Amino acid sequence: MPNVSQIGQRLDRLEEHLKQENPILQEVVQGFRKLDVIGQSSGFLDHDESFATRTPWWPLIAVLGTYSSGKSTFINSYLGFPLQATGNQAVDDKFTVVSYAPDESVHVLPGMALDSDPRFPLYGIGQAIEKSAPGQGKHVDSFLQLKTCPSQKVKGKILVDSPGFDADAQRTATLRITDRIIDLSDLVLVFFDARHPESGSMRDTLKHLVQDTIKRRDSNKFLYILNQIDVTAKEDNPEQVFAAWQRALAEHGLTAGQYFSIYNPDVAVPIADEAIRGRFERKRDRDLGEINKRIEEVRVERAYRIVGMLEESAQYLKSSLAPQIISFLRTWRRQVLTTEAVLVAAVLILLGAGSLYFQGLSGLGSLARFPAQIADNTWWQMVSVLVIIALIWGHFWVRRRIGQRLIAKTVNSISDSKLRARMYRILGHNIRWWRSIFCSQPAGLGISNQNVLEAVIADAREYIQKLNDLFTNPSGPGKEDNSKKTSAWAPQNEK
Repeated sequence: MPNVSQIGQRLDRLEEHLKQENPILQEVVQGFRKLDVIGQSSGFLDHDESFATRTPWWPLIAVLGTYSSGKSTFINSYLGFPLQATGNQAVDDKFTVVSYAPDESVHVLPGMALDSDPRFPLYGIGQAIEKSAPGQGKHVDSFLQLKTCPSQKVKGKILVDSPGFDADAQRTATLRITDRIIDLSDLVLVFFDARHPESGSMRDTLKHLVQDTIKRRDSNKFLYILNQIDVTAKEDNPEQVFAAWQRALAEHGLTAGQYFSIYNPDVAVPIADEAIRGRFERKRDRDLGEINKRIEEVRVERAYRIVGMLEESAQYLKSSLAPQIISFLRTWRRQVLTTEAVLVAAVLILLGAGSLYFQGLSGLGSLARFPAQIADNTWWQMVSVLVIIALIWGHFWVRRRIGQRLIAKTVNSISDSKLRARMYRILGHNIRWWRSIFCSQPAGLGISNQNVLEAVIADAREYIQKLNDLFTNPSGPGKEDNSKKTSAWAPQNEK
């Protein structure tokens, strides 16, 4: 099957890249391959899908915010490389995904490079765009671009620079991509402009980036940054600007979070007063240090998250999906057998009643002698064969109709459209005509595959222990051991 080979080739390329950056995660790919076989045989996955593509393998840092809030300047400063164009007005209307490449030249690749590569966080984004904005999914290049950068700072991670939000209504596709990026990100930096801390653009940003994050379970991954704070150095009380910004966030329900104020010294407004300059520089250095620390930590967090996804997927198939299918099969089997028993009983009662009505008690004797008459009469034998064929056809008709009705009832109660489609396919796999109605094991999730899932779960826990050994050891290893473990995690050319 071409689709299977395509997804296999993508996983091959993923393993090749991980061989240099993190051999442990390279082993994890093999676990996902085992899950894919079970997922496809059970109907959970289509043949062009993989559990491995359900999470990005490189940690993702999203940089979002208003126009002219200094996002691109911050990225250039972090990279130590002039990658992004900067300016007071909107300089880019696309989402720019920044990835490492050793080539000193910067390459700008079209959005399809992201849409078709499972290693990147926006794999398959074209389908998501198409759902929210029909007809736009094929124009993914209009929304996304990939830039390569030789900075070692971005090796092993992905940065996303978003187009700025303004007070105008945003295109549906752009917001869809923003939501997707937020969901996939390990860290979200939300930038605001200290020159306009309470502008209309900020209110629009708050609506899209703040209000929807308050109730998220991963709300701690959001850092709110008031950039270009140096412009307030001449204010009588510059702290009031920062306080006003925090109040604006609080008005939208954000009363807890991590707030920072920074500026770039290369483009900063000169601060003549030495005392004020020192105060601003200490605040800037402290906040930038914390932000950079969080950025570096995402690499470790992503490795754990990927292994966690492997175990979570295996646990879902074994402990959630399989019991749900078994319960469905029991209900289906009971209703089919009950329906057929009622129909057979009804036919026998009608035959008996008819015989009594037309022939009296002697009619019941004729019914009792009917099997012997079949053996002696070719005509009755032919009729019996036709009756058996009709009964078999009726059995499959009854099981199919009842199965379809139960599937519809089960699926209609699921709100998520993608999961609804998956469950329709999964349950359909279990009522196919060649599967016995007495088969109690779910299709693709029989005893042998259950054992495979157990092994994958055990492997995932072993991978966690290997990751722990890279960063910690309760027995307290010496400095030499720690040095070896740290270098094992680092990319080869960073040792």
